[in-house]
Amino acid sequence: MNQTVQTYFDAFNAGDVEGMLACLSEDVAHHVNEGQIRVGKEKFTAFCDHMNRCYRENLTDIVVFEAKGGTRAAAEFIVNGTYLETDEGLPEAHGQTYRLPAGSFFDLRDGKITRVTTFYNLADWTKQVSGG
Repeated sequence: MNQTVQTYFDAFNAGDVEGMLACLSEDVAHHVNEGQIRVGKEKFTAFCDHMNRCYRENLTDIVVFEAKGGTRAAAEFIVNGTYLETDEGLPEAHGQTYRLPAGSFFDLRDGKITRVTTFYNLADWTKQVSGG
């Protein structure tokens, strides 16, 4: 298991954005599910601020996989969340809860994460928060 990736997830679950940032390279490429690639810690921070305003999430059942040589890793997990504030273009928020399988892929260099790519099923999430 890659310790940097585990530390990143531990910080996520603690709501510790600074702890997450400490795991990232300055030029981190953040590939957002259904979104644009954001490069740099500043854009990653803005993304986290937005997410923390609209969602409260905790990850469980985390399994981290590491490629030989430690330059790449992947993880699968369950996102347990509450939809707090309506996110633009998405259904209206009123405290709905959701449980969603997801996965992330990482590139690593010198003990830092240089790429984070996260995938989840947006249609499944939408169905859950829409009462379907």
